[in-house]
Amino acid sequence: MNDDGERTGTDGVDWDARAATFDDEPDHGLRDPRVRAAWADRLRAWLPGRAGDVLDLGCGTGSLSLLAAEQGHRVTGVDRSPAMVALAREKLAGRDAVFLVGDAAAPPVGERRHDAVLVRHVLWTLPEPGRVLRHWCGLLRPGGRLVLVEGVWGTVSPVGMPADLLAGLLAPLAGQVRVERLSPETALWGREVDDERYAVVAVPD
Repeated sequence: MNDDGERTGTDGVDWDARAATFDDEPDHGLRDPRVRAAWADRLRAWLPGRAGDVLDLGCGTGSLSLLAAEQGHRVTGVDRSPAMVALAREKLAGRDAVFLVGDAAAPPVGERRHDAVLVRHVLWTLPEPGRVLRHWCGLLRPGGRLVLVEGVWGTVSPVGMPADLLAGLLAPLAGQVRVERLSPETALWGREVDDERYAVVAVPD
């Protein structure tokens, strides 16, 4: 959900304009109980087992932030789209969560450190992903983890980031890098998919 200007992302999408209908996608709004439960199970496995501080970058309307908050975590969400941030604040009203308008590549969190940095479908849109990953690692407390959900979409003109490329970028930064293939998990997407979808959980050195 990140962009170079006020509204339009590096992927050319006007995310403010998309905000009102963003949650219509099954894996965005998580309105289907089966899809919601599948993502909740994944987050439970990826995020720290005890309550911690989670930084959700490119948080969109806050659907994953809500799941993390429901699991007891304190959430800070960042998105470049003011409209997305407004919806996230509404969705998590009353929760231990704060949402900021800002750039996921350089989130406005100052010197604060977190137990997990959660980023879904964002890194592939950013220039200099290696530099961005180093910065994100620096936002973690010792023993913290990066949770990155990415993929490659389309067959004619595919966009995204292959898992092998992301794992290679993380290799110099993290002592532990685990790749989980998510394409076969139809419950996560609300349908069958034939493209590459995966998660990487990395614990920096």
